Amino acid sequence: MTEHPLRVMPREMRMMSERILSLTSLPKGFAMTVGDVVMYSEAMGFGGFAQLLAAFDTIKSADPTQLTLTQTDAGGLHLDGGGEHAWFVVPSLLDLLGEGLATAETTCIEVGNLRHPQELGIAIGLGRRAGLDLEIEGPRVTARRGPVADPVLSRVMAEGCPIAADLWWQVWALAQTALTPDSVVSRRHAGVNIVTEDGQVIGRTDNDDDTDTSFIAGSDVPDRSADTAQSLKTTKELSQ
Repeated sequence: MTEHPLRVMPREMRMMSERILSLTSLPKGFAMTVGDVVMYSEAMGFGGFAQLLAAFDTIKSADPTQLTLTQTDAGGLHLDGGGEHAWFVVPSLLDLLGEGLATAETTCIEVGNLRHPQELGIAIGLGRRAGLDLEIEGPRVTARRGPVADPVLSRVMAEGCPIAADLWWQVWALAQTALTPDSVVSRRHAGVNIVTEDGQVIGRTDNDDDTDTSFIAGSDVPDRSADTAQSLKTTKELSQ
């Protein structure tokens, strides 16, 4: 790793997370609800982006429908993570705790059968958004009502997260594979307009539209497939 880390801000962390999560089997709607889990993991001192890369092979096949909720012999609730990564258990856990607090001052859920259980700690930070004050002791997660706040995001918005440059460029290279390769066709379909081969604009035709379509009217768009392949090769070499 490089000696001097990069200071990465929320916009970039969210963008890379969303692109990489789009490469998984997560339902698109669910993927949007977990767009911040990696950033919070990084900001709160858990696995963060290093965890995202290390666990990506298993994250690719994530299936949140494997979660099940049962009642224990003592009358409590047990949330079975179905062997999924803790990041994908957190949204359901927070929803269930919030529902429990609608009728009680405190509520508790036992959580088990999940990968990387230490990552469940991000629920403490994310729960503050909904006014949930959480305590995690082993498999037991207890919630009480607290003030609605988001100190983790407030800190990261002001300071960003220090991330080793070598790690960040591995994240960037993986995220790039979610994008459509640069080509004449991809450029003609970018943004709010479609530009046909003869230069006709389909879509917005506002008088104040200052879009310059001349740069996509030709056939001289460089082929960057070799650059993408080299980035992926470098990522694999750095991860070994």
